[in-house]
Amino acid sequence: MHKKHHHKKKPSATKKWSSKLHLWFGLSVGLIVFIVSLSGTLYVFKDEIQNVLRKDAIEIKKETIKDQPLSVELLREKITLELNEKYPINSVEIPLDKSKSYSFLYYKKSKEEWNYFQGILINKQVYVNQYTGEILGVYNEKYDIFPILKSLHWSLLLKSEWGPYVVGIPVVLFIIMLITGIILWWPQNKKARKGRFWFNWKNVKTWKRKNYDLHNVLGFYASFIALLMSITGIYFTYPYVKNAFNFALSGSINLPKEKELASPDSLLQKNKAVFDLAIYETRKLYSTSSSFRMPLNGKNKKGKDLKNIPVTIYQKDGRFSDRNVLIFDKHSGKLLANRPHQKLNTAEKYSNANYDIHTGSYFGLAGKIIWFIAGLICTSLPVTGFLVWWGKRKKQGKKI
Repeated sequence: MHKKHHHKKKPSATKKWSSKLHLWFGLSVGLIVFIVSLSGTLYVFKDEIQNVLRKDAIEIKKETIKDQPLSVELLREKITLELNEKYPINSVEIPLDKSKSYSFLYYKKSKEEWNYFQGILINKQVYVNQYTGEILGVYNEKYDIFPILKSLHWSLLLKSEWGPYVVGIPVVLFIIMLITGIILWWPQNKKARKGRFWFNWKNVKTWKRKNYDLHNVLGFYASFIALLMSITGIYFTYPYVKNAFNFALSGSINLPKEKELASPDSLLQKNKAVFDLAIYETRKLYSTSSSFRMPLNGKNKKGKDLKNIPVTIYQKDGRFSDRNVLIFDKHSGKLLANRPHQKLNTAEKYSNANYDIHTGSYFGLAGKIIWFIAGLICTSLPVTGFLVWWGKRKKQGKKI
């Protein structure tokens, strides 16, 4: 009797093209994917690490705590005189926890420079005991590891406006690589499926096979979270992605525009206690929140003049998703509008939550741990993928 010859099923056209795209894109943007993945992964636990390293500046000694803090205007003047910086203080973040210090921010960037270090003119965080006025710590964020990692993740330390091109395009190609990777991973039969979910190295001795399995198995498990991280990343980068989310969630491509509120007290002399009035009202309305941020120089993040004083209230520590906004008159300190998180539409709520989803913080500490592990795997994929290609290149036609 003649033995039956079982011929391997030829790969489909979909798998053939998936293989080509996966290889071409991997070789073209693999290094950028490695840098972006590693910098993003190392950034995940920023808050936890900084809270430990800056503990003495963040936490106030119990014996210095009083019933009422000093005026924020007085604190600002004290910091300005002591540090004598060229640029004015931008904003202050105020915790609701009385045992934590106020955090004042100096920030100024130049749009003319082409790289991170020349483009950031100043980025300093100043922690102050709000009861005594003592400066507890001054941190030059410009040279801190986490802002550098953030810039590396966003634009490879180049001008931030170049992010959509130098990082955004490779991330779009990475999304295609993840999809084609899942197609290539998908087994053709039940027998092949067993070896795709976990490592079977009992009789495997070659490093090439082990490297292939690392790329194949780990890549599959990380691919779904990697897709989520990538899509939430390009949400920041490309307006049409954000518009698609807005339309899917709320039926309109645009988020509701915030109405500019005219000041009813613009003709009155400015109240010197305007910031303290805003702080008092914010504490009263959102007493269970974590902290709130308020601009002090009359300008927004883009450097444009503000017609009023917007106060952003964060409900949970380390989270940006659940936030409320209060608008105060910049002349009198009168409350003009209250925009609670609960009254936002679905697209607005998602817009606030996108950053937390991107970093994993939306899902708490467990989410950060999972995102960190997935990030490490994403960092390894360009390396293991390159080694797979190199091994095949060196021994063309031989099985792994």
